Amino acid sequence: MTEYREPDLSRLRTVPISARPSTVDRALLAVPPGDDRSFAAFMASLPHVLAADQFRRVATAVAAAARGRRGVVLLLGGHVIKVGLGPLLAEWARLGIVTHVALNGAAAIHDYELAAFGGTSEEVEQGLADGTFGMAAETGAEMNAAIVAAHRADRGLGEGLAAALAARRSLPGEPGSLLLACHRHGVPVTVHAAIGAEITHQHPSADGAAIGATSHRDFRRLAGSLPALHGGGVVLNLGSAVVLPEVFLKALTITRNLGEGRPTGFLAADFDMIRHYRPRLNVVERPTREGGTGILLTGHHELMIPLLAWAVREALEASP
Repeated sequence: MTEYREPDLSRLRTVPISARPSTVDRALLAVPPGDDRSFAAFMASLPHVLAADQFRRVATAVAAAARGRRGVVLLLGGHVIKVGLGPLLAEWARLGIVTHVALNGAAAIHDYELAAFGGTSEEVEQGLADGTFGMAAETGAEMNAAIVAAHRADRGLGEGLAAALAARRSLPGEPGSLLLACHRHGVPVTVHAAIGAEITHQHPSADGAAIGATSHRDFRRLAGSLPALHGGGVVLNLGSAVVLPEVFLKALTITRNLGEGRPTGFLAADFDMIRHYRPRLNVVERPTREGGTGILLTGHHELMIPLLAWAVREALEASP
């Protein structure tokens, strides 16, 4: 027969709660809505624990970097633009908060289509069935022509697309375009292509040499913006799971190679709907390991990024 043993719980030692350190006390708890319904009151009402405090830290860091003329670099995936957040980030460009905007190809396409034609995105499965997915004639023709022109003029891909938009007579989505906002307010904007991953590459007008040359120039330009991160800058990866975390890591390597290990001492944060391997390692953890702060904040872009935009404005207005 099997012999079972149990400990004698009556012999356990307990300690008074007054002697036990508590990691959460009543001063950290959330506050219900009161008479003050301002955004400042909402931010103050959040609990002072975990993601809420990390969110505050990101907003404060962006505001401090903007005041202190440190770099604020945005790495943007396509979904962020597609769900309507371009106007918030365009406002950052107008206000001088952001110092460099790096887009993947999808983000550039969504921004261009919204600005030039007033709409973007399509039903992928429906178009895939009959071979029309991504085949909008105007998108392919205009964007590829802009890239070829940029190549001939020794411009970057982002610069070329922004200039093409600025030259258009009709811009139904002008107010919300991040490409246009960067162009008009002197903020470097770069586009980092993945050959074959973007709908414009399907078109007969696509020129691989032009895409490659202009995107490689933008890679160098991103590296050229990163020294401004040193000692208090901020990098925000907003919704790019693969391309921009990889591009950022290599650009940072170049910058540190030429800058004797700098930049360091910046805050890097990732905002996405789920946590991905590359943003966590290549943006948040590895670049800040020798000095800096890395933060992961998980949630829907269409909620988290508006909250961040409002929190940054609140932090800027509250500061002296």
